[in-house]
Amino acid sequence: MPYAHITGWGMSIPQKVLTNDDLSKMVETSDQWIQEMTGIRERHIAGESDTSASLGADACFKALKMAGLTPDDVDLIICSTSSPEHIFPATACLIQDQLGASKAGAFDLSAACSGFIYALQTGSQSIKVGDAKVVLVIGAETLSRFVDWTDRNTCILFGDGAGAFVLQASEQPGGIQKGVIHSDGSGGDYLTIPAGGSAHPTSEATLHSGKHFIHMNGKEVFRFATRVLVQSTHEVLAKTGWKVEELKMIIPHQANKRIIDAAARGLNLPIEQFYINLDKYGNTSTASIPIAAVEAAKNKKINPGDKLVFVGFGAGLTWGALAVEWSGPINKPFEKHYITADWYKPWAMIRRIFKRILRMIDSFLFDR
Repeated sequence: MPYAHITGWGMSIPQKVLTNDDLSKMVETSDQWIQEMTGIRERHIAGESDTSASLGADACFKALKMAGLTPDDVDLIICSTSSPEHIFPATACLIQDQLGASKAGAFDLSAACSGFIYALQTGSQSIKVGDAKVVLVIGAETLSRFVDWTDRNTCILFGDGAGAFVLQASEQPGGIQKGVIHSDGSGGDYLTIPAGGSAHPTSEATLHSGKHFIHMNGKEVFRFATRVLVQSTHEVLAKTGWKVEELKMIIPHQANKRIIDAAARGLNLPIEQFYINLDKYGNTSTASIPIAAVEAAKNKKINPGDKLVFVGFGAGLTWGALAVEWSGPINKPFEKHYITADWYKPWAMIRRIFKRILRMIDSFLFDR
């Protein structure tokens, strides 16, 4: 049975930065209060041209370049997102089009902030059963577009961004080892966007009542999160047979510094063993774990062979953890391909135009 290795990674962050001081001019809050309550100093906000798909595609190009692969090598694209571009089509399909990944199937996965854990588990299983050799797993969010900027309980938390991993099949042991995923829909109303779906379709009433914004019961989410981070970490370590002391690092969902502090106490680990970067990005939901992993690798905090745990929680309620032996590129640049992922950006644009022209011609001939 092949192993699913993480052989490439990339991230994409909007240029616009919104600081705590900026927020203090919008709602009754302060930099000191936000940092004390959450650990966040600033967050990046999507610009007019930024979408979940464009950020996700940019992260994918970077991940493919690192892996020494091109979009033509990709068999499957999974995009975990809580802020899709549309109800349908899937944001993953829009990313597939922007990449020019002509051979890849694509679908979205919705598990809120736990989504990247769920997507990695799904992608690794596709590789382990032999259905795919290369899988792109993406966490992409533009949640700022669902934030009520008059609600200081939520507007201080969320930021935008995307992260992507390349999962690649190999007979060499390593990569994603074991995973656990859980859900409890009885707490679904703790963190939700109430309207816009089939239960409460968009109407004048839902718009005026603010039901298209994020609603959160902060106390209940905090209580739930501090419990399941510890629980799921112990659970995945038990399945893997690893001991806590063997872990080089835990990369948690970046929601709140106090939640991570509580998890460190619960696991009896120093806080330095948790990679934390939410001070710069805020809560980027499904993108937070891959963004943190990309930064950790860039800063040499994690290296090939290190044992890690990715652990997250989110609306649903959902939570889960993965035990990972960090890998790195299998292919050397240009070892297999003479055209790198960078060259595919203009090619993918030409392909998109060409495909649309073909559809127009086909439609014209059919009508005739």
